[in-house]
Amino acid sequence: MITIAQLQAMGCSATNARRFAAPLDAAMLRYDITTLPRIRAFLAQVAHESGRLQFVREIWNLAQCPWQAKYEGRIDLGNTRAGDGKLYMGRGLIQITGRANYAACSRALGRDFVLHPELLELPVNAALSAAWFWQSHGCNELADAQKFITLTRVINGGTNGLSDRLALLEQATTSIV
Repeated sequence: MITIAQLQAMGCSATNARRFAAPLDAAMLRYDITTLPRIRAFLAQVAHESGRLQFVREIWNLAQCPWQAKYEGRIDLGNTRAGDGKLYMGRGLIQITGRANYAACSRALGRDFVLHPELLELPVNAALSAAWFWQSHGCNELADAQKFITLTRVINGGTNGLSDRLALLEQATTSIV
């Protein structure tokens, strides 16, 4: 479905495109991200969230990103123990965040990301977690309905980086035909 050249056309480096093409392909197939609207929207969101496949772990820096301190003690994320905020920072290509989301992803994928959060940084798990999140949050249907801004809110909780996401969607539309 997805090729290294198509990922590169979206601004991903050749190294990262090679690293993630097969895991993304398998994850997309498993979670029915198989139509053009779904593929394009998924890859645009993944490319933005991961810095064009560069980052599978949130860059943790309270001095530059003081909002990250708000992860600590967030009951809605399941962060109930001291240190949960940093331990369960965003990981994977869509940045799974919070103990509760790590636990849900663990159940869905049959891997223990709660005990071993670093496993979400492996290409296969990074891609699978993104595709699982996508499907489990109704993103296939939103992509089919071309509700990209609503999709962005589901992925991001808001519309941060919307202009970049839209540019990536345009790049995906021209490179994935």
